[in-house]
Amino acid sequence: MRLAERFRRFLGYFTENFPAPETELHYGSPYELLVAVVLSAQCTDKRVNLVTPKLFEQFPTAERLAAASAEDIFPFIRSVSYPNNKAKHLAGLGRMLVEKFDGEVPDRLEDLQLLPGVGRKTANVIVSVIYNQPAMAVDTHVFRVAHRLGLVPRSATTPLAVEKGLVKHIPEELIPKAHHWLILHGRYICVARSPKCLQCPLTDICKYYNNSVKPTLEPAVAPV
Repeated sequence: MRLAERFRRFLGYFTENFPAPETELHYGSPYELLVAVVLSAQCTDKRVNLVTPKLFEQFPTAERLAAASAEDIFPFIRSVSYPNNKAKHLAGLGRMLVEKFDGEVPDRLEDLQLLPGVGRKTANVIVSVIYNQPAMAVDTHVFRVAHRLGLVPRSATTPLAVEKGLVKHIPEELIPKAHHWLILHGRYICVARSPKCLQCPLTDICKYYNNSVKPTLEPAVAPV
């Protein structure tokens, strides 16, 4: 199957069945989403959603966060992964938002990546979700699903290479949605261990299924 056909099948299925995907992180403003995405690094959205209500109650704006120290922030995020580092990042992030961006979340990748704790993936999430820009954030789910479905070549061994391979073949207006489609498919169907291939609607284009799973399901032919 040609690459263009794989993308048509992938995009066609999700466009028809999940036309309006959304992030599973809870937020009420660009500032809140930025903080939530920073906290979600190597942590589940479910865990982040448990800690952010009290965190945002205490630090509802960038200005309030800017006035806090890492020690002030830590108790509210102690249950997420790497809380010490993330507390430091959030304290620095708040200060830079206020000092450099007047308390507003910038809409440029370059500006976002200046913020403590914000790498390319986080910046892509923000410009995609908040500003609806054609940015593809590549996390472990996107990386895995893109390879298994055969949407990117084996040579795409870095998140940036996967990002470039995906955006090259996805219409700009669908890139923000495709980011969510890949994440959610990886989170609930194409999981890292024991993927739920028998529940997957895309096995016809999936290289992983056809090369590694399907052969084990076919009955052996008895010798004549």
